[in-house]
Amino acid sequence: MLRRTCISASVAFAAMALLVACGRDTRHQAVPTGQTVLAFGDSVTHGTGASAGEDWPTLLAAATGWQMVNAGVPGDTAQAAQARLPALLAQHRPALVIIEIGGNDFLRRRTAADVKADVRGLIQAAKGSGAQVVLVAVPALSLMAAVAGRPSDAPLYAELAEEEQVALVPEVFSRVLGDAALRTDPVHPNAAGYREMAQGLHQRLKALGIAP
Repeated sequence: MLRRTCISASVAFAAMALLVACGRDTRHQAVPTGQTVLAFGDSVTHGTGASAGEDWPTLLAAATGWQMVNAGVPGDTAQAAQARLPALLAQHRPALVIIEIGGNDFLRRRTAADVKADVRGLIQAAKGSGAQVVLVAVPALSLMAAVAGRPSDAPLYAELAEEEQVALVPEVFSRVLGDAALRTDPVHPNAAGYREMAQGLHQRLKALGIAP
């Protein structure tokens, strides 16, 4: 009888442990201090609108201790970026890739479906290299939102994060562009805006268990 009771208790404990494990989000892995992180994007990643060293990748590196590689190229699109990402992944072998891109595609009036397909290609290339991926939501191009000063994320980023099972940083970029004091022009943050972006990114990545 004692043996049967012990076996039953063991089975119950194993079942409970399985339920806990199933309920835990294991998609996001911690990236320790000192790891290489690739910031991949356009002029907003590059830091256009602020001085050298005021870009969000540099500020995020200071906050996390990560070895950040700033691979932001002004004017780049999600479509054109397909060609340059593989070489960067092979050269740097990052543990994490933070993707912020799509704004220039919107300015060129490309369809949301086409932009989504291209950003998906970047996500899949980064994942294929073994890197973890974080997607930064970019504001949709909207005249009404621009006039009202309340830009909002293009829906494709949340869709992709869910479909590709990658981490999303929502609203941070949109919130910065919605505040005239934080931008140097309608599409670029200023130094204060980049500080806000870096802080927002860090807070979100810490909450997800990715950043130290």
